[in-house]
Amino acid sequence: MTRVFFDRELDTVAAYWRIYRKDGAALAFTTHDRDLYFSGIRHRSAPALLPSSVRRTIDLSDDEAEVHGALSHDTIRTEDIATGRFDGARIETGVVDWETLENARLYIGSIDALAREDGQFKAQLSSIKRQLDKDPVPRSSPTCRARFCGHGCTLPSSRFEVRRVATAIDYTSDAVRFDLAEPSNYLAGKLRWLDGPQAGIEATIIDYSGQDLVLDRPIAEGQQAGHRAILREGCNGTIAACADRFGNAINFQGEPFLPGNDHLTQYPQPR
Repeated sequence: MTRVFFDRELDTVAAYWRIYRKDGAALAFTTHDRDLYFSGIRHRSAPALLPSSVRRTIDLSDDEAEVHGALSHDTIRTEDIATGRFDGARIETGVVDWETLENARLYIGSIDALAREDGQFKAQLSSIKRQLDKDPVPRSSPTCRARFCGHGCTLPSSRFEVRRVATAIDYTSDAVRFDLAEPSNYLAGKLRWLDGPQAGIEATIIDYSGQDLVLDRPIAEGQQAGHRAILREGCNGTIAACADRFGNAINFQGEPFLPGNDHLTQYPQPR
């Protein structure tokens, strides 16, 4: 028989929530005054956790929610928030009977924003229905719509990935140096740290200068020369790069020869 919650005046019910980060870490909390272990996860006691009311609707609009409060343990650290470990993390919230550990999930979504100040944190959540806002119909474009080494591109990511050791780091310009034969190939590519405080964190390479690769996110002070990273080459999405560099023009997901808007405004000129 399924447990019915709040069917009596005094109920043994606590709220819980779980965070599944993109780096593979899973954190779980409960408003009960002791830790609870269920569904294979230890939920740490956080009595000061204050989940807002969860709004569930039958229409297609996003069901927003919010959680705020003070954690009594250092599982959500300011430096982790700053380095983006919680960006886009999946969220589950619900209720649990602290005696029988029967539980019910009430909300699934992701973190839109997470901040921490003076021991307090606040998380703004968006529900899984936010995905319905995405337009599934592709639009014509001169560049490729497929993600490099993703669906539609068909190229294997392992072919364009290398492991390298950082030889120097410039914290002021968010640049890291590696020993690479062709650094230009990694423009618009990805870097994922394997060591240091940002292990598991992925960054986009937005520029390069010599052997230095400039990242789109700050480099933590704890990242040092000697730390390892996985580097994956990038693609500028043009038909020229797809054909000449990768030999993959047959899978190009764009319309490079489609006339642009400027052709619609042209008119004959006298010679």
